[in-house]
Amino acid sequence: MDFTPSEEQAAAQGLAARIFGDLSTHERLTAAGTGTDAELWKELCAAGLPAAVEDVGLLGLVLILEEQGRTTAQVPLAATCVYGLLAVAAHGTPEQRERLLPGLRDGTAVATGAFPARGGVHIAEDGALYGAVPWVPWLRDATHVLVADAERGPWIVRTGEPDVTAVPVETTAPWSAGRLVLDGVRGERLGNGQPGAYADVLATARTAFAGLQAGVCAGSLARAVHHTVTREQFGRPLSTNQGVLLRAADAHMDTEAIRVTAYEAAWRHDERRACAAQALTAAWWASEAGKRVVHAGQHLHGGTGADLDHPVHRHFLWGRQLDAYLGCGGEVLEELGLLLAHSSQEGAS
Repeated sequence: MDFTPSEEQAAAQGLAARIFGDLSTHERLTAAGTGTDAELWKELCAAGLPAAVEDVGLLGLVLILEEQGRTTAQVPLAATCVYGLLAVAAHGTPEQRERLLPGLRDGTAVATGAFPARGGVHIAEDGALYGAVPWVPWLRDATHVLVADAERGPWIVRTGEPDVTAVPVETTAPWSAGRLVLDGVRGERLGNGQPGAYADVLATARTAFAGLQAGVCAGSLARAVHHTVTREQFGRPLSTNQGVLLRAADAHMDTEAIRVTAYEAAWRHDERRACAAQALTAAWWASEAGKRVVHAGQHLHGGTGADLDHPVHRHFLWGRQLDAYLGCGGEVLEELGLLLAHSSQEGAS
């Protein structure tokens, strides 16, 4: 395995770091409230970052999302790339790719996904889609949503259709989420209904959002380190206390575990190797370790960490949102165990 970024991947990550660092400031995030930073999204698209994902692959996307997570930038980058660009590029028909990809590349179209499938959407005899999904991230910004039916078949639905309703929902993280209601809408199948499309998109999403969680944790830890180094108590910095050092060290190791497992899953995906188990492993670390890191980051700020207006609190909310998105730790671990047991049985036979 070689996780060393290519020249193109490193360039994309560096560009993302510069844009997010310059524009996703505490003041702008405060002004955005729970909505999307539209100007930042325009800047990212003008720089060609969403379009670059097709070239830099899933590992490149993970690197870019790390930079977003460090600043908790409020843009639908992960959702658009996972449920739009990569899903259509990998599984769409030639006609779908020609029609949908240009808008997703330049940001005039925004995609999201009603994932994972929980049986809330079904197909009627006439082929129309009915059902509801309690919450979908970035739904209020989306022009297209990738919906999985009860049989785990992915469908592309335009949010502007009269039979589609998006009811605003506030979550712990400000992701412009909404409740999706389908009342007989005519969606279009992603691709030709080939098997494995749903599983591949879900694995891709879990890997990408694990990368986002790695960035959220890294940003939280960086803020905690700065606070404990500069804040003095009894005449010395907080960082000189052994308990503080150990807590920060544990958070660092947890963050690295999230990062390396996300890198492995993304690398295997790009190399066309089996990556289902690795994606679940990355998702488990993102859930279990992620919540530990953002809790540590907030605790190491002491009373300041309880201030809802302090930037570290935003990392805490994002980390807790991500630890349950696409399956919490226990759910993911159960799924991983069933996958490994099934693989073992197949090997034995």
